[in-house]
Amino acid sequence: MEAGSTVSAVRSQRVLVGEEIYPALITIRDGKIHKILPDPGATLHTAGEVLDVGNSLVMPGIVDCHVHVNEPGRTTWEGYWTATRAAAAGGVTTIVDMPLNSIPPTTSLRNFHEKLQAAVGQCFVDTAFWGGVIPGNQLELRPMVQAGVAGFKCFLIHSGVDEFPHVRDSDLHAAMRQLQGSGSVLLFHAEKEVHQPLAEEGDPREYTTFLRSRPDVMELEAIRMVTELCLQYQVRCHIVHLSSAQSLELIRTARKAGAPLTVETTHHYLTLSAENVPSGATQFKCCPPIRGMANQEQLWSALKAGDIDMVVSDHSPCTPNLKHLNTGDFTEAWGGISSLQFGLPLFWSSACMRGFSFPDIVKLLSKKPAQLCRLDNQKGSLLPGHDADLVIWDPEREFVVKEENIHHKNKLTPYLGVTLRGKVKGTIVRGKLVYFNGSFSPQPLGQHLFINHSLAQAAL
Repeated sequence: MEAGSTVSAVRSQRVLVGEEIYPALITIRDGKIHKILPDPGATLHTAGEVLDVGNSLVMPGIVDCHVHVNEPGRTTWEGYWTATRAAAAGGVTTIVDMPLNSIPPTTSLRNFHEKLQAAVGQCFVDTAFWGGVIPGNQLELRPMVQAGVAGFKCFLIHSGVDEFPHVRDSDLHAAMRQLQGSGSVLLFHAEKEVHQPLAEEGDPREYTTFLRSRPDVMELEAIRMVTELCLQYQVRCHIVHLSSAQSLELIRTARKAGAPLTVETTHHYLTLSAENVPSGATQFKCCPPIRGMANQEQLWSALKAGDIDMVVSDHSPCTPNLKHLNTGDFTEAWGGISSLQFGLPLFWSSACMRGFSFPDIVKLLSKKPAQLCRLDNQKGSLLPGHDADLVIWDPEREFVVKEENIHHKNKLTPYLGVTLRGKVKGTIVRGKLVYFNGSFSPQPLGQHLFINHSLAQAAL
């Protein structure tokens, strides 16, 4: 079967259904999962094309709810065509695009429509969209909720791009009042400027110099503010890319007190460590920063305990010149890491050695991200009636990340040359085979997803 084909059924010796893996036949009708039948072998037949993937593992497609596509406006950094192809090659069946670093940012209904127009005919996987909260745009929020954005993101510190300014206390209260009762969610880049003794001047080529400039206390103070707002307004709040384990106690306490608060971390915080960042290797720079190994182990423990809800890529690419590789200056380089294509194997390579199971992958990389975006009525689970979004992969198979197999527009990533475990063989989006054995569907087959928060809220 070729990429681009419509699949009527998928057969495998290993299908992950709930907590169990067993041979099964998944039948597909009108892009939805119709039935999941225990498969005694060749006796079961279904009309149409049956994709038999042998012993490859079949499970729900990955939902990556933290992706910077940067289109329109910064398409030299990335774009829908390349980002969603990379997603498909990584078993990601749904992405949710951040409101920056596109120009214009998704901070008004008009800008949202401009972004949708830019994405038409370019998406190989399904794509939903976050809006943004910036100073003075609170009256744009309700119209964007009505138009179907998944929720909103704000920064409590400079965002890195001038067209997406960070918010002050008054902006947050105004936004919270608008979002009360809407069912929507507010995402926080949780770092805050703090008054601290001036750090001694360090060598800008040394990672420790950059790390000292973004200490844990910046996250701690920001998250303290988020928990107070969340408790006060009872609006769903979500902390993006948690890097510091020091904030976990605050988060636990707020949740126990009734805060509707969720938290994500990223593959780079779980995989990379400050001790192993070479001098001048600015491809490792992101904000908040990659911290030390002891902190990383605490993040893994928090994932295991359920204190961190999900793991995402925070794919934030740029052109190579913005990384200042020629000087290796961490203080000047763009902060962002490219990893959209490699989230599943990155996670599994480390998680499999820490006692995590395949159902854990589905919970952390598919189900919980879908719930955050109110897409869990159609995405993130292998259930009859849900979209037939599947990843077909070989968890035991290893591969080396090389430039020629990277589908992001810009190939620069800290994972170049790294051996990962878990190779994606195929990706199915709503019953269409969008990626298979290294080939893509001839045409983009993804759809735009619009979130109906009132319907989702009524279902809760």
